[in-house]
Amino acid sequence: MIHAGIYKDVMAQAFHALRDNKLRTVLSILGIAIGISAVMIVGAITKGINDYIYKELNTYGLKSVWIYRDWDNDDPNRVIRQGSGIDNDDYNIITSHKCCPAIKRATAVVYSRENIMPVRAGNHFFNASIEGVDVDYTEINNDQLKAGRNFRKDDIVRRKTVAIISPKAAKNLYGSANPIGKTFRFSNKKFQIIGLLAEKNRDLLNQIGADSYDVNGRILIPYTSYQTYFGVKDIHTVQAEAYELERTEEALQQLNAMLQRTHNYKYKYKQESMQGWMDTADQVLASISLVGLLGAGISLLIGGMNIMNIMSTTVVERTREIGIRKALGAQNSDILFQFLMEAITVSAIGGIIGLSMGIVITYLVAWFSGFPLSPSWLMAFIAVAVSVVVGLISGFYPAHRAARLKPVEALRYG
Repeated sequence: MIHAGIYKDVMAQAFHALRDNKLRTVLSILGIAIGISAVMIVGAITKGINDYIYKELNTYGLKSVWIYRDWDNDDPNRVIRQGSGIDNDDYNIITSHKCCPAIKRATAVVYSRENIMPVRAGNHFFNASIEGVDVDYTEINNDQLKAGRNFRKDDIVRRKTVAIISPKAAKNLYGSANPIGKTFRFSNKKFQIIGLLAEKNRDLLNQIGADSYDVNGRILIPYTSYQTYFGVKDIHTVQAEAYELERTEEALQQLNAMLQRTHNYKYKYKQESMQGWMDTADQVLASISLVGLLGAGISLLIGGMNIMNIMSTTVVERTREIGIRKALGAQNSDILFQFLMEAITVSAIGGIIGLSMGIVITYLVAWFSGFPLSPSWLMAFIAVAVSVVVGLISGFYPAHRAARLKPVEALRYG
């Protein structure tokens, strides 16, 4: 039985033994430190990318769903019908909450296939994405207003020629001036600006090709005004918000079923949800994280094998010392504990150094790359715990072998 009073002596002996073999100790500590720092860095990068992607995905509204006509037609005998497959009557059914219990609110989205249209304000021109939307669009799409106001129901019902403009469009048309109250024209139709959208960041999604749409180049107008201008009754997309993130697929099924019934199954529809995007992002990040953690795990395994090898060598070199200790009354548990403490000490020091290295490297990477990275303290705790466990496992066999040495045979050694 090991008494509390000897813990201090055992630790002192462990440090003394480690100082006697400085090169071995440094190599063991370095192996563990590299593995732990790798775990820290992988954890920080994974968390940073995950937070960054989710922040960009949130610019769509995390509970958003979209449904629109599927124009792909693989059947050569099938009649290609005109229209978007969604009209104002369909939209009224959706917004009256008579068809889709999983949907909290919805907005019509109307646009042209070309999407980009030239707009003019005085002598300034800008190719903007003109979209016709309803009152709830900004809430569903997680848009923030930097200035002015949102659309009102009166704007929609009376088909007013008012608009909400994005920051990029405002800068190109009006420079640094406040755009609220100013007017612009497209195809000789004058619109007055009532709201200015806050800028959105989707840089990462644009860079990886997940979204090529310029979200900061939009101009929003009432969808009824858009329909009047183009003389159509079609709604190209219904964007809705589910009550819960877990109900997005249910909401899409309800929308699809309603549209199919209403149009007697004449159209096919495509469905999208943020849940699908998030699942894809999670899968990609999990794969990246797994590769990194496997590399860090291999480094930790090598570090652990190094500790085991060095401790085994230490047992051989200190066989006579073990015999003397046993002759003076040391128990097997005392010898086992002493050598385990040496292994754990090496691993713990390596863990602390690796933790420090990981934190420093994380901040350096964040500083040089401009990417928002910060250490994962959960990963830090796990890394230090792993380093202690690695030391315990790696040191157990050599410590067990040392504890089982017979005093007489040990005293004969050397």
